Amino acid sequence: MAGKIRTLNVDDESHARIRIRQLLKLCADFELIGECANGKDAVECIVGDKPDLVFLDVQMPRLSGLQAVQRIRRRLSQVHCIVLTMHDDPELAAQAFRSGASAYILKSTPASELLQAIRTVLAGEQYPHQVRRPAATPAAVRRIADVCEAESLSSREREVLRLVAGGSTMKQAAAALGITPRTVAFHKYRIMRQLSLHSSAELVQFAVKRRLI
Repeated sequence: MAGKIRTLNVDDESHARIRIRQLLKLCADFELIGECANGKDAVECIVGDKPDLVFLDVQMPRLSGLQAVQRIRRRLSQVHCIVLTMHDDPELAAQAFRSGASAYILKSTPASELLQAIRTVLAGEQYPHQVRRPAATPAAVRRIADVCEAESLSSREREVLRLVAGGSTMKQAAAALGITPRTVAFHKYRIMRQLSLHSSAELVQFAVKRRLI
């Protein structure tokens, strides 16, 4: 690739952006052209900045990392997207690649391996981190059953799940659906209780696995 590699750094956590920023300083052929704290801003930035490489977190406000990858690749097909995550999850990794990512890498990955992944991606190849496949424990079996329960969600509950897991606030989801934020919160509570989910992060993971976002 001629010239410096134009790079966009996208993560809602400042310390994560700092780590990538420091990593890129180790290589003279990288140029950091911008940073964003959410997926929506990243999609808007790539139109004018046209980066060669984009680092994205999976879970971000306004637009998830995987949603952002899909939109970025539609607008700039030649860009390489590296998804960084804390989730050692083979299903989420598979979803990342289906979305158009070139690499799925844990945030805990050593800098040396991350640099190797970058070089692999820039050479036109995919770089999947070797995620662990969970054993078939009783907890795993219950999780499979929970996933199947998605079929029992009402159409309104699916709409709420898609919007909230996709990064919309209660107020934004309410405006989109023509209901009150309190009603959105009630639906979210029912969804999480019905699917045995205990946090917003688990809600996002569930929606990604079911391809609802």
